[in-house]
Amino acid sequence: MGDATQRAIRIAILAMGGEGGGVLAGWIVDMAEANGFIAQQTSIPGVAQRTGATNYYIELFPKSAAANARVPVMALSPMPGDVDIVIASELMEAGRAIQRGIVTPDVTTLITSTSRVYAMTEKLAPGDGRAEDASMLEASRLAAKRLVACDMAVAAEETGSVISAVMLGALAAAAVLPFAPEQFEATIERGGVGVKASKRGFARGYAAARGETAVEAVPADAPAPKVAAAPVRTSVYSAALTEASTAYAEPVRAIAGESVRRLTDYQDAAYARLFLDRLKPIAALDAAHGDGSLRLSAETARYLALGMTFEDTIRVAELKIRAARFERVAGEVKVEDGQVLRVAEFLHPRPQEITESVPAWLGGFLQRNFIARRVLGAMTRSGRIVETTSLRGFLLMYAVASLKPRRRSSLRFKAEQASLEAWLALIAATAREDYALACEIAECRTLVKGYGDTHERGTAKYARILALVPALSAHSEPATHVALLRKVALAEESIDKLDEAIARLGLGR
Repeated sequence: MGDATQRAIRIAILAMGGEGGGVLAGWIVDMAEANGFIAQQTSIPGVAQRTGATNYYIELFPKSAAANARVPVMALSPMPGDVDIVIASELMEAGRAIQRGIVTPDVTTLITSTSRVYAMTEKLAPGDGRAEDASMLEASRLAAKRLVACDMAVAAEETGSVISAVMLGALAAAAVLPFAPEQFEATIERGGVGVKASKRGFARGYAAARGETAVEAVPADAPAPKVAAAPVRTSVYSAALTEASTAYAEPVRAIAGESVRRLTDYQDAAYARLFLDRLKPIAALDAAHGDGSLRLSAETARYLALGMTFEDTIRVAELKIRAARFERVAGEVKVEDGQVLRVAEFLHPRPQEITESVPAWLGGFLQRNFIARRVLGAMTRSGRIVETTSLRGFLLMYAVASLKPRRRSSLRFKAEQASLEAWLALIAATAREDYALACEIAECRTLVKGYGDTHERGTAKYARILALVPALSAHSEPATHVALLRKVALAEESIDKLDEAIARLGLGR
């Protein structure tokens, strides 16, 4: 007659688009059906906030327990407090499962990768909006009956596999299903697609979940990773790199060396030379201060390099068509011989970003001319999709990137350089009187980042704080006040909270 009280095994899988969550669910269903179980699988597609996270739900019921040979009625979605196994491809997805209540300490085994794909809310934060991995792991331990956690993304990359195969290995290692590891591997073989790579990923996931070392970390026939080409070694570049590595102590040396490489790649070696010339007076002030911390030089070097390599349409176009980028994308999607890769970019530049990329005289005219603004607005209103793997799309991006030698004459370049020069002058003037305040002024450049609306909001906050420096200098502990205002500005996207904090200091709006 069967056991009418038998409970189905309930499994929830949370994975993002392209991670093979559906493949993993299919493997589990196939394995169950091949070994005497009735299986049901459903899926709920998610929104594109995190590249399309999808929830898969599976219920498994042994045929031997089906009363009167009737097919049991199974649920279509997970219910809070009633899920045996939750598998998450990424730590934030594990957090979302906990938040939804489908991970509970009396029932659930939580199997999760410790890798991270940052959510839009984390990326859009003006400051460091990342959630703390340690906190999420601790919450996972407290929320689940048992936690199995390892970096499945790294395991997939090192084995030339996909994360779904690694997750299957971790599931087998957890020993929460009534199947032997050999039955898991047999399921992969029945699939018939990418069997060797998937079995490598399975072995690595199984070993990692058990705290062991995998037998085959990297496939013998895997191509060597390609490294982006270093800047061409001209005499100017070599001299700048030598100066960066010999004229400064750590941590300034490391920052200056990387800055020279970054600036040469961004523009040319002469631009990197300009960076060192600008940094030299600040380094002298640091040496005169004499405490040995080099905080002023380090922070100035960091934000000076970032400010000099601002994002514009020229830089975006250049990066979109680099060979290294196409190789990286091909590696991420695991293009095989005979397959064709097509890369489509959605571009939505604003009229302002276009006018800022042309010579200053022309950009100024376009911004002042009403008809020109209307025409540019109509052309860019909806954005466009550019296929950079097509000849037409590639040539379009190449044409924009070819403006790089003329960047110095652009409206945006001139504006950014003037802003940086004013910032450096303020740091130098302040450091002679108040070293701590000069350091805080240097760090205020962290507010200026990104492009478009993000750049405008950050620049407005930055200008707002720096305009208060003369008034704050008359207060006690001005450095503390600037640090506080910067922290408030980074915490909120809107400028309103910053204005409220300024008002509380009695400085008005």
